[in-house]
Amino acid sequence: MICFPNCKINLGLYITNRRNDGYHDLETVFYPLTGLTDALEVVPAKGSATRLLTEGAGIAGETEQNLVWKAYELVKQRFPAKVPAMDIHLLKNIPMGAGMGGGSADGAFMLKLLNDYCSLELTGKILAEMALQLGSDCPFFIYNTPQFAQGRGEQMTPLPLLDLSAYTIQVICPQLHVATKEAFTLITPRKPVFDLRTIQELPVSQWRDVISNDFEAPVFAQHPGMADIKRELYAQGAIYASMTGSGSAIYGIFEKGMGAKIEAAIPFVSYLTGAAF
Repeated sequence: MICFPNCKINLGLYITNRRNDGYHDLETVFYPLTGLTDALEVVPAKGSATRLLTEGAGIAGETEQNLVWKAYELVKQRFPAKVPAMDIHLLKNIPMGAGMGGGSADGAFMLKLLNDYCSLELTGKILAEMALQLGSDCPFFIYNTPQFAQGRGEQMTPLPLLDLSAYTIQVICPQLHVATKEAFTLITPRKPVFDLRTIQELPVSQWRDVISNDFEAPVFAQHPGMADIKRELYAQGAIYASMTGSGSAIYGIFEKGMGAKIEAAIPFVSYLTGAAF
């Protein structure tokens, strides 16, 4: 059985509070992009033990730290009699450390895949609760629809009217890693400058004037080439452009079929994708 975990972008991102538990409160809109995906497959184990087999660039760390493996362990612990040994194949296409949620998507999709593969009949609510044990933004990928997120990112409100399917979204992924933990140290929490819950009522052409990402200024100060990419997206016709998450990916929203031909001082990979919703 196979599935294709997709990435996300942030439409606006405000860091509102530093919590006593070491996390931060935030407000953002998560928007799924289904044109850029990993591939995740489970098949009966060739041996007696479960294995995670990975391909693709940028996969780092031990197997036990991979969110796909953690998702398997979480389900296996809860349903030991129903989850057999299996070979898990993960092909990574979504860049790591880009603020696109690729690892979180893999973990959440693994939960959904095991739910189907093992006929567990878990509800979306239960899957989201399990996903939260993997990471703050993992529950979003259970629902995988536009969501206004608060708290650590786990408190979500659907935005059913937010639809970017009439546009082309270009994602530029500089080949540099922005560490999320370090990025948070550059932020001074503040009150949101815009109520992102109203984004679905606002034309995309007006987003540039009111929506921002709190990480942009400090991250761009450290990596000026990223600011150049954003400026070039606007110069070549983007209706709205922003860094997603804590970086390093930068996206531009264009009229359907349009995009930019970027030249930058830093190496990057460019993706053109449609939006599904």
